[in-house]
Amino acid sequence: MQDSTIQAIAWHDDHIAILDQTRLPGKEEYLICKDLEAVAGAIERLSIRGAPAIGVAAAMGMAFACLQDETSDSDAVMAHLEHNAERLLATRPTAVNLRWAVERMMETARGALPEGVQAVKERLKAEALAIHEDDVTVNRNMGACGQEIVPETATVITICNTGSLATGGYGTALGVIRSAVAAGKKVFVAACETRPLLQGARLTAWELQKDGIPFELITDNMAGNYMKRKGADVVIAGADRIAANGDAANKIGTYSLAILAKEHGIPFYIAAPTSTIDMSVASGDDIPIEERNGNEITCIRGQHIAPREIKVWNPAFDVVPSAYIAGIITEKGIVRAPYRESIEKLF
Repeated sequence: MQDSTIQAIAWHDDHIAILDQTRLPGKEEYLICKDLEAVAGAIERLSIRGAPAIGVAAAMGMAFACLQDETSDSDAVMAHLEHNAERLLATRPTAVNLRWAVERMMETARGALPEGVQAVKERLKAEALAIHEDDVTVNRNMGACGQEIVPETATVITICNTGSLATGGYGTALGVIRSAVAAGKKVFVAACETRPLLQGARLTAWELQKDGIPFELITDNMAGNYMKRKGADVVIAGADRIAANGDAANKIGTYSLAILAKEHGIPFYIAAPTSTIDMSVASGDDIPIEERNGNEITCIRGQHIAPREIKVWNPAFDVVPSAYIAGIITEKGIVRAPYRESIEKLF
């Protein structure tokens, strides 16, 4: 199977190009980002989303802004970088890859500082491009590890979008599916539509269609009936942050999906790079959960579908307790319970 040609983000000398995922599948349109605020805004409004892709965007945004910085004073450059880091970290609080990438860029800048401002700029650009390239490699390795849990003929249920759009390329949970197909397995996907912004219906369906992988779309609240009536062999989801005990935060609806999978005897897996594991967080109870504007539920494409001025609760994520997870697929292999011990071994 050919690699996906979908590119969520790309570096150019005079701008960063971000595929506007809020316009998909209707329009394939790239945002031309020429400053850090444009990148931060793209992250906030979900023009680019998915934990790994957000990390790549943040790294590129910091590097690009530094290259545009005309000051030659080292202290001023570092102050600007600190300010930009804070702006980016405020965009999406749940995805730990964002903080991981920002901290990696700040560490790179501090290491290059003794060599001068130009060295800082050059090193940051190289680091941002390396983060992008490394993410693709990590996803490929993750897919190779994870496809082993997919039977030769399988129905796989997934939620949210975890493919090339959500990463530097290839994908996490969808990358596992793509690797299984590439290995010659006959895979059929049931894709949940997924709030917020119906990311499964708009984005996962679009990617699966482009890759020629057979699938059907279901609403999130059909998953239990689907398992009962049609059956499934495995459920694979991504994650935006994984706690040290294996609890995993992912798009809202994943918790329900895990409970349903357990009730129907279907193994539930998380696929995420080790950069998504936050060892500073003891359990899922400590993961910050982003709450988004209620208009994302009451409106579709700017059209109200619910009464105006009503109360809406719109958390973007929920947390799957590790007890529901059969394994966490990473680029270093599949870790299983007891998760605290097996995760510690990864690091």
